[in-house]
Amino acid sequence: MNLLEITQLQNLAFIGFMIDRFREGGPLGMTLTLICLILTLLLLILAGRYLNKNQIKFHKYKSLANQAALLGLVIGLFNSVLGLIQAFDALEAFGQASQSMIAGGLKVALLAPLFGFIVFLIGRTGTFILDWVHQESR
Repeated sequence: MNLLEITQLQNLAFIGFMIDRFREGGPLGMTLTLICLILTLLLLILAGRYLNKNQIKFHKYKSLANQAALLGLVIGLFNSVLGLIQAFDALEAFGQASQSMIAGGLKVALLAPLFGFIVFLIGRTGTFILDWVHQESR
């Protein structure tokens, strides 16, 4: 195997790993957070298009990108709280739980806020870069 084939196999393994984590985090919350990520990226691209052309539209799209990124974070945190409540309900119903069951539940509960934080960081980094380029172009 050459280096290119090894790299492609590693990329496929990483994509499979990310899809598994996406499924573990809960389909509804993770899908809504993914929509926020796509919306954030789209709004950042639109803000970049109006960087030196129309200041009103630039600031509008930049602000909307920030709001979409923040919404992704909030949805991730909300999904985590719902998951923890469901996990505690299940623990209450069974009466006893093993340590591995609790650890697995906590891992799943933390996946959604992690994805929300990633969306938020991408959105804030994008608006920081847009502001930086906007100030440099003046």
